[in-house]
Amino acid sequence: MSDPSGLQPATPAAGRACGGCTLCCKLLPVAELAKPAATWCPHCELGVGCGIYADRPHGCQVFYCGWLVNIQIAAHWRPRDSRMVIDFQPLRNRMVVHVDPGRPDAWRKAPYLGDLQAQAFRMAEAGGYVLIACGAQFVMLVGQQEFPLGRLLPTETILYTRRARPGGWDFSVRIAAGEDDVTTAERVVKPRPG
Repeated sequence: MSDPSGLQPATPAAGRACGGCTLCCKLLPVAELAKPAATWCPHCELGVGCGIYADRPHGCQVFYCGWLVNIQIAAHWRPRDSRMVIDFQPLRNRMVVHVDPGRPDAWRKAPYLGDLQAQAFRMAEAGGYVLIACGAQFVMLVGQQEFPLGRLLPTETILYTRRARPGGWDFSVRIAAGEDDVTTAERVVKPRPG
């Protein structure tokens, strides 16, 4: 797995296609349709695609599955097989992995966990992180640490800082009440032991 330097091409990589995969239609929220994450879109034709493709919402038009567009992402990440959809979000300096709630621990299994840990380490060097999203439950991977964020509201913001120490970084994570008021943290998140 590789950080695409914040740019995803708008076309599928050579040899890749959705091929009947519609998992993004389930896992991602669609604000224009008031569709929450982890629910099937009413316009999705399973195994076929979007029933309103020509008139699909803007959020759907601009989304491109990380596996589909980035040939550097290994074949085992194909959403139909992995039950996960990769979403690079360069403006937030993060990679979000949307996990099917029917397989909530899929990301913890080999080879996925190793890939995610390596990606989190690389992204931390550039001030970024990996966010695991399973329905409304979230886990943040930053450096070599895992922060169980729990449930996040759409109005909440993840804030984290890093401080250099001999041999690596120390990270601290907080959840703020909103995007505009990021100085008031509602809660501090402790890393998972281990």
